Amino acid sequence: MGGDSDGGPGPVTWFDRLFAGKSHGMRLGSVSMFRGSKAVRQSLWFVPVMCVLAGVGSSFVVLWIDGLFDYELVPRWLTGGPDAALAILSSIAASMVSLAALVLTITMVVVQLAMGQFSPRIVQTILKDKPSQLAIGVFVGTFAFAMIAMRDVVVGSSGSSGRVPGLAVIVAFVLVLVAIALLVIYVHHIGSALRVSALIELVGGDTRSLLDEYYPGPGSAVDDGVIPANRSGVVCYVETDRLVEIAAEADCVFELVPAFGEFVPAGSPLLRVVRGDPGHVRDAAAEEIVIGLERTLGQDVSYGLRMLVDIAERSLSDSPFVDPTTAVQAIDRLHDCLRQLARRPFPDGRYRDEHGDVRLVMRVMDWDAYVHLAFDEIREAGAGTPQVARRLRASLLDLWEYAPADRRAALEDQMEMLDQAVRARAPDYQLGYYLTPDRQGIGVAAGANGDATTAPVGRGPRPGPDRSA
Repeated sequence: MGGDSDGGPGPVTWFDRLFAGKSHGMRLGSVSMFRGSKAVRQSLWFVPVMCVLAGVGSSFVVLWIDGLFDYELVPRWLTGGPDAALAILSSIAASMVSLAALVLTITMVVVQLAMGQFSPRIVQTILKDKPSQLAIGVFVGTFAFAMIAMRDVVVGSSGSSGRVPGLAVIVAFVLVLVAIALLVIYVHHIGSALRVSALIELVGGDTRSLLDEYYPGPGSAVDDGVIPANRSGVVCYVETDRLVEIAAEADCVFELVPAFGEFVPAGSPLLRVVRGDPGHVRDAAAEEIVIGLERTLGQDVSYGLRMLVDIAERSLSDSPFVDPTTAVQAIDRLHDCLRQLARRPFPDGRYRDEHGDVRLVMRVMDWDAYVHLAFDEIREAGAGTPQVARRLRASLLDLWEYAPADRRAALEDQMEMLDQAVRARAPDYQLGYYLTPDRQGIGVAAGANGDATTAPVGRGPRPGPDRSA
């Protein structure tokens, strides 16, 4: 019968047990396969072990070829005698062990730095790094090749007699050159891999691959009047002249949706076509915009200020008195950059063709945006530090005196916000000292003969126009 009278399941037959056993076995096999493949993918040893086996196997093959030609395939003047061959192969073997140890040490240091700086869960991702595994593998594989080749060198009674596997020596030379080139490439790679953007991309790329695998479906819908980004990343460079040419040929206007330094998800709008058909210019226009892992100083002026602000903030991150001198040095450069910008005209972000027609529109930074970028975060981080507060005030006062009248409002707002931040954090009896401008932070103006010693205790000087009116 197919089931009991109460509707429950019937008795389990031998066929059900057999099918269940096979299904269970298949599941166990899949789980075992997953565990095994995961151990191989996430291991640091698999690629080096394969390289060692390849080195041993190639050594036997090369020595066999040498034996076929009675060890006369390569002339002695090129490889030297048996003593020279032994010295060469032994030096290669010893140096390869040292290089392998160096790469392992660097890899472990990178792991520790990544754990401390970013996340302890990033270790698994770094250990899967194939260039590191390949570098270790080439070094230990070359070591294995040289060790096997050394056993075929026979030293005779005289210095010139004996047997020299010339082809093995030449191959060892080639492997050394490959190892040196790989070492340089590895050092460059590991330096690039330590960037926070590279580590984030490493994890984000793997996650994106899993997302595409387990959540398949149609891509994101794209507007007819939009050219989407082919990949995710940060807008690093825009070939404006070429985009203007493309737009002029198609008689359309491009509007760059993200600004310099903005992150663009894959498939999101990159260019908006105001007039015309984007289908005719989609591929050509998208190729003229470089999307990278992180911002660069190629065309992104604000990124330079961003880095200076980060340096200043990091020097003030743990305590107001960690390293205010570094913050002051960063403020010096920010002051200089803003002073150079203070009287210069700013582009409107509109690019025209030879006939004067607008063909490309981009969002650009203005004076107020640069002032906020340079001072907002440093003010919040360093208002409680006299050295930083005094240097910020000196910078703002000098910029206010130098800037045109239509650009002073942003600087006046900054001075007012600095006053408020200092009054909220500094002791009442030192307010005048904190609010005194000093281009050295605590320098000449802090002495008895300083320029700003007239500031009353408990009240800071108010450079610039009286805004209370």
